[in-house]
Amino acid sequence: MFNFAVVKVVKIKDIMLRIAIQTKGRLNEQSMELLRDAGVRIGDDKRKFLMQAKDFPVEILFLRDDDIPQTVAMGAADLGIVGYNEVAERGYNVDILEKLGFGACRISLAIPKTEKYEGIEYFNGKRIATSYPNILQEYFKKNNITADIHTITGSVEISPAAGLADAIFDIVSSGGTLVSNGLVEVEKVLFSEAVLIGTPGLSEEKMAVARQLMFRFESVIKGKGKKYLMLNIPQSSLEKAIEILPSMKSPTVIPLAQEGWCSLQTVVDDNDLWTVIEQLKAIGGEDILVLKLDKIVL
Repeated sequence: MFNFAVVKVVKIKDIMLRIAIQTKGRLNEQSMELLRDAGVRIGDDKRKFLMQAKDFPVEILFLRDDDIPQTVAMGAADLGIVGYNEVAERGYNVDILEKLGFGACRISLAIPKTEKYEGIEYFNGKRIATSYPNILQEYFKKNNITADIHTITGSVEISPAAGLADAIFDIVSSGGTLVSNGLVEVEKVLFSEAVLIGTPGLSEEKMAVARQLMFRFESVIKGKGKKYLMLNIPQSSLEKAIEILPSMKSPTVIPLAQEGWCSLQTVVDDNDLWTVIEQLKAIGGEDILVLKLDKIVL
């Protein structure tokens, strides 16, 4: 990952980055949201497979997710947004430039819930249905398991009930699909999320534009799940309040016109918000404002 503390803004003339993203589905929606939040505006004509941004030198190429790693490795696209699971499965030579913080899932082994499972040796001699044969083969090799890996594209989870396999190796998010098909997750093999990948050996001109885009992505990602907190606190409680409050460096302290009072401002994680508010009120905090954060630029 790059260090975004200092970003050199370059003048970009006749430089166009091509970014491959998934054509449809949740990862498409989240990728488009990230681009919009980063100030990259794309039209909404869903009939086009290649679209140019209006205010940043990038064009978006819409592809199937499993085609993105190869397209980037070949240089037909300079960058790609795709699940790490596809990068690991396809095995193409690409640079992983940045984790993007969405699209989290895992690829796991699952068996019928009626089966007794006592360890990975269970899979010796079994037939496993999967859309990720390469990842599974490597995992079994490391664990000295010999199994029949059956590659399926489509609804892998129905394979045991249909008599096509003894177990499956597939993407798991909430686990609801496994339960509805009478399966139970027994081994979590690979954890994945959306990543930004790049063609190895990009020119310095293209890499400079890519860094600007990545700086914007980083700012958007840092703002997710955080709130801006403002409050008034008695001067006598200031030291305790500073101990309570998280911050990126230290809370901002501003004296108020009313003697003996000051204003505090800081950034708080969503998960800690109500605990922090309750602690601040207990020491005299008043007029507490909570504001949604859009981006954090460091």
